Amino acid sequence: MSTQPENKDKPLRWLFLDLNSYFASIEQELRPELRGKPVAVVPVMTNSTCCIAASYEAKAFGVKTGTMVGEAKKLCPEIRLIEAQHQLYVEYHHAIVQAVESCLPVAVVMSIDEMACRLMGSEQNLDKAARLAKNIKQAIRDKVGKTLRCSIGLAPNRFLAKVASDMQKPDGLVVIRSSDLPQILYSLKLDDFPGIGPRMHKRLLLHGIQTVEQLCALPKAHLRKVWEGIVGERFWHWLRGDDLVEPPTQKGTVGHSHILPPELRTIENAYAVAQKLAQKAAMRLRKMNYYAGGLQLWLRFVNERSWSAKTTMVECQDTLTILEALHVLWQQKPAGKPLGVGATLFDLVPAHLHNLSLFEDPKRAKLMQAMDAINIKFGTDKVYFGGIHHVKHAAPTRIAFTSIPDLF
Repeated sequence: MSTQPENKDKPLRWLFLDLNSYFASIEQELRPELRGKPVAVVPVMTNSTCCIAASYEAKAFGVKTGTMVGEAKKLCPEIRLIEAQHQLYVEYHHAIVQAVESCLPVAVVMSIDEMACRLMGSEQNLDKAARLAKNIKQAIRDKVGKTLRCSIGLAPNRFLAKVASDMQKPDGLVVIRSSDLPQILYSLKLDDFPGIGPRMHKRLLLHGIQTVEQLCALPKAHLRKVWEGIVGERFWHWLRGDDLVEPPTQKGTVGHSHILPPELRTIENAYAVAQKLAQKAAMRLRKMNYYAGGLQLWLRFVNERSWSAKTTMVECQDTLTILEALHVLWQQKPAGKPLGVGATLFDLVPAHLHNLSLFEDPKRAKLMQAMDAINIKFGTDKVYFGGIHHVKHAAPTRIAFTSIPDLF
């Protein structure tokens, strides 16, 4: 039995859109003087943090996401550093989704700069799909920003459409047809595939898999063994253009972290910022309609030493209970000058699986509902607990690439 992918044509079921150098591109769109210049977006203006986005002009010097600011300055002395405006990026994200949906419904928002559309009926025709892709590019330029570019991939499944979107940047349009498989993938590296990070790459090498051609030639059972589970089988199907139904996912944690600016690097200010982070996490938890059974606190110190501790809680979603747990953990911290702080809620349980407890206080739940309603209507931080007053502007909205904060 052949282990090679079948060449029988499968329809183009997915269009995947990847916004190019998203944060940096927004800054260049808003500030014409930055266009054509090396730009890096940073969370705070300090050498101890890293770049969270880089323009293509900066990437030409070797600066990329994750490059430390000090190193970025060495690689590109003329680089322009811009402090991130996360709320603005969220606003642009929603405007871009609307622009895309003026051409084609968005089926899945993958992250702040990625989304996927399912192609139906005649949309699966190659010429029609390519026209839709070009229309989407034009809609973004016309309705959101004339300098904003995206790369689009078309393929029989979402996995391969994502791969196609990465094959030509910036402003690319790549089609992967099932009849092109697997040869069209042979020029890629193993870690070009979504889901193959450093650890998985190392495991593949340990199994003697060094090229994409070798990966594509392996039978399904072999890939299941390499991945040590069902993901290996899914990979086998994805490489062959099969459009599998994605299993539902469940959140495991929700949290926030923040690198402290120099003026807040004291124990008192770090504690206030930790309280704010816990309050933000609690509000997200309620919006997700989840309960948390534990809280983890971590501190990073200026001497590069780090510390963390965690505690369990009665399943809750109210801020007061979470702040009480934070206070208990804070008493265990070691001495030192803080550089960063983070708070993460874990052991998450969907509301429909939450076990009611005799220790729950219904008054706290009503208070949280009232505070959330005010903040949603009038803006974040309109109502908050007093312990964070002097740091309320610290730890502003940040974007994890796999989630998009709501606009309040």
